[in-house]
Amino acid sequence: MKYLITATLLFAAPAIRAQEKDLLGLIDSTTSGQKEYVTGAFKSSRVINGHSIEFIGKNVLDVRILHRFGRINDGIGEFFGLDQASMRLGFDYGLGKNLTIGLGRSTAGKELDGFIKYRLIQQAAGVKGAAPFSVVLATGAALTTQKLAADAKYTDTKHRMAYYSEIIIGRKFTEAFSLQLAPAYVHRNLVQDLADNNDTYALGIGGRLKLSKRVAFVADYHYVISGLNKDIYKNPLSLGFDIETGGHVFQLHFSNATGMNEKAFITNTTDNWGSGEIRFGFNLSRVFTIGKRKTKIPPGS
Repeated sequence: MKYLITATLLFAAPAIRAQEKDLLGLIDSTTSGQKEYVTGAFKSSRVINGHSIEFIGKNVLDVRILHRFGRINDGIGEFFGLDQASMRLGFDYGLGKNLTIGLGRSTAGKELDGFIKYRLIQQAAGVKGAAPFSVVLATGAALTTQKLAADAKYTDTKHRMAYYSEIIIGRKFTEAFSLQLAPAYVHRNLVQDLADNNDTYALGIGGRLKLSKRVAFVADYHYVISGLNKDIYKNPLSLGFDIETGGHVFQLHFSNATGMNEKAFITNTTDNWGSGEIRFGFNLSRVFTIGKRKTKIPPGS
């Protein structure tokens, strides 16, 4: 199952090539010769778990509710996981067109997290030399507030902290297809397993395939390169559908990850798709304009 994203994209490739057109075709003919930034590569600032190359816009507050149920293979006794739930409540705010900050609280691990996301380069078309892809930088931290065991050896706040940084490189190839890569680094001040390192390196892959005007298939996968005991921890894979409904984006998905911040889903995923350890979940994003909006945001962002 770890190759499911690659297989999906390969099967989709003929259809994508059949409808692919030059990015200049995405720009209205009346704006020929003018630089136009490409938007709408993804319909949300996150693919499923990981950040996407999209931004929410200046003076926009994005309230995000992420919900993940229990494992489907727990059977009817747990109503196929629906009797259990983990969630993250997040608040992302656009300080500028290319700068977003965010805070979140997760029930899994009782974690508080925050991030800063900055767009270094934005994909454009219409003029010679326009950037063919977008480059985004993201960095954040997570604090575990869960009560420790009475005999815990390390109890200082610093031992509860973890940090991450990543570079996201993505491109909207056509109106229907977008793809991004995200090399990521996670540092945990304290690890639970002696076989793990404090530093973990991973490569994220995110893709979107538009199926209709308001529905798109999305995939989010992170391959852990080093730093974790592979006998225990698995690569997080999430597959889902974005449904645009006016002022918000509703996403239904399946994932083997419980955690919903970078530290959690990259370093704490232990469930295996191949064993049926899959969780159904949904993400809900609702945006509000705070004050006067000076920049246009993509529909559904």
